[in-house]
Amino acid sequence: MRRALEVAVTGPDDGPPAAGDGAVDDVPVGAVLYGPDGTELATGRNERELTGDPTAHAEVLALRRAAGRLGRWRLDGCTLVVTLEPCTMCAGALVLARVSTVVFGAWEPKTGAAGSLWDALRDRRLNHRPEVYGGVLESESAAVLRAFFR
Repeated sequence: MRRALEVAVTGPDDGPPAAGDGAVDDVPVGAVLYGPDGTELATGRNERELTGDPTAHAEVLALRRAAGRLGRWRLDGCTLVVTLEPCTMCAGALVLARVSTVVFGAWEPKTGAAGSLWDALRDRRLNHRPEVYGGVLESESAAVLRAFFR
């Protein structure tokens, strides 16, 4: 989670810089995707404002970059760590990519789809359900978001 917090604040190594470094201000959400062996495969930080792309959430960008690096869309055995509870779009992408584990920091009561508003990640009707760990370094993750919105 500390690595995801770093990405949220400074920007991903494999993407544009964070706000303050010439980038447009996007909500500072950071995501890191790790391979089955714990190797960092990709990172992502929200780029919706920067790109004008409504799907440019940190999780989706990390998934795209990891899939590109691996040359496959199935990311089974991988773990995504993200500073904010995934929304329904991101939760759906995580399920479809077959990510094995999702770890998130701050809960998102307005749009969260990992237990807050919905629980798309653990919906028994779906063909894949990752393990989910929420509230990891929750106060640190929430503090980054609060500072941004001030």
